[in-house]
Amino acid sequence: MAEEAGMFMVNQTIGSVLCCKCGIPMVPNAANMCVKCLRSEVDITEGLQKHVIIVHCPECDTYLQPPRTWIKAQLESKELLTFCVKRLKNLNKVTLAHAEFIWTEPHSKRIKVKLKVRKEVLNGAVLEQSYIVEFVQQEHMCESCTRVQANPDQWIAAVQLRQHVTHRRTFFYLEQMILKHGAAATAIKIKQMDQGIDFFFSNRSHGVKFVEFIGKVAPVRSRHDKQLVSHDIKSNNYNYKYTFSVEISPVCREDLICLPPKVAVSLGNLGPLVICTKVTNSIALLDPLTLRHCYLDADQYWRSSFKSLLTSRQLVEYIILDVEIVKPEISLGGYTLADAQVARVSDFGRNDTIFNIRTHLGHLLNPGDQALGYDLYAANSNDMELDKYRGLVLPDAILVKKSYEEKRQRKRGKPRSWKLKSLNMEIDDRINKGDLEKTNTEYEQFLKDLEENPDMRFNISLYRNKEYQPSEIASTVDGEDLPSIPLEEMLADLDLSEDEDGDSHME
Repeated sequence: MAEEAGMFMVNQTIGSVLCCKCGIPMVPNAANMCVKCLRSEVDITEGLQKHVIIVHCPECDTYLQPPRTWIKAQLESKELLTFCVKRLKNLNKVTLAHAEFIWTEPHSKRIKVKLKVRKEVLNGAVLEQSYIVEFVQQEHMCESCTRVQANPDQWIAAVQLRQHVTHRRTFFYLEQMILKHGAAATAIKIKQMDQGIDFFFSNRSHGVKFVEFIGKVAPVRSRHDKQLVSHDIKSNNYNYKYTFSVEISPVCREDLICLPPKVAVSLGNLGPLVICTKVTNSIALLDPLTLRHCYLDADQYWRSSFKSLLTSRQLVEYIILDVEIVKPEISLGGYTLADAQVARVSDFGRNDTIFNIRTHLGHLLNPGDQALGYDLYAANSNDMELDKYRGLVLPDAILVKKSYEEKRQRKRGKPRSWKLKSLNMEIDDRINKGDLEKTNTEYEQFLKDLEENPDMRFNISLYRNKEYQPSEIASTVDGEDLPSIPLEEMLADLDLSEDEDGDSHME
């Protein structure tokens, strides 16, 4: 503005002063000393670590992050640089400006990192200084590599987890529970069998602890046995191998059950046709016609040990023609009683068969929706418990849950925004390829159940999927009323390459 007004401007120049120690001209600063003299007076790296010992596993090329976390990182990688910087103590006293590797021989077991730090010193002057930190590698195998190197035949306790059903949905859920609580962290080997999973431990106490954990999350019964391996006559020492046989209840979530008369009477004349809504260490049963519900613990179940009348693999798809709430005030456990008019999807274009039924899903269903249920009208049931109820009139159909399959067809093949971790299991050689394809289909159904049921996700750790890239078009077209998992329920998987603090200080 001064130039536009025609005013005379004086060019400003930065003056120089003489250093108070060596007398050379320099740019003025708060200490009135040049950089060389300032460094000779003050050492900002004093008290910072110059030598650090790190633990390295030579088998899997991982580094120990105390107390028990092992991080995989290659030499001169961004992950290793972040790990090394985080191992330094008292680094918060200075500001880290730059960090880089100095090349060393790979077999030298030495990692050298050059750090450039800044700190405010005399009279507010900011000094920048570089120094080298030497990291010495100590070779020590991690726990997983130690187990691999050990003889797998030297297990002491084996836990045989079994469930006599035609699917593996229960084991998918138990796998996530085991991962979240670290129940199988001490297992030497995990092997997937035909109707279950085998866990091998190097100590009997580890096997007992694992059996106790399974008993807290599923209705089970167990028995154990031991086999003599060796006996030292002189010291009177006995070596045994222990085997724990754990059987999980065959009743699963969404199964239709016909309660035995004695059990129904003990539960206050519940049912006798009930739906299993949840399975933990107890079984939650719901009467879909009256909304009465109860819980059976493991001891109560195994005393009667009834089986399911129909399982989730026999669900039939229905379309809802009309829904009428019986009484709006009758709502128990999140369910609402309603009268519905339904028809089988497979009957469309063939006949005009329509069923008038009562359902507990009045809060979810609307005309035009699709639901999954059991077709008792065409079912040929051969259940001994059902024959004991003389004169019992069965409903034509019992709906179990709302179906979103038609809406999922639009998103078929697209990745999910979340993922699950899995146990490191060996697969039994006797399992053929057909069973593996069936397992993959059941696992996909398990993922859909997690999206639809928030109660199932409560005890499961979900992780964000890095490969997922949201699309604005897909979110507006495909996301209408489709159940999904909110972002706040997902956990960020541990990855040092995404550490924001580390990236902001390193180049």
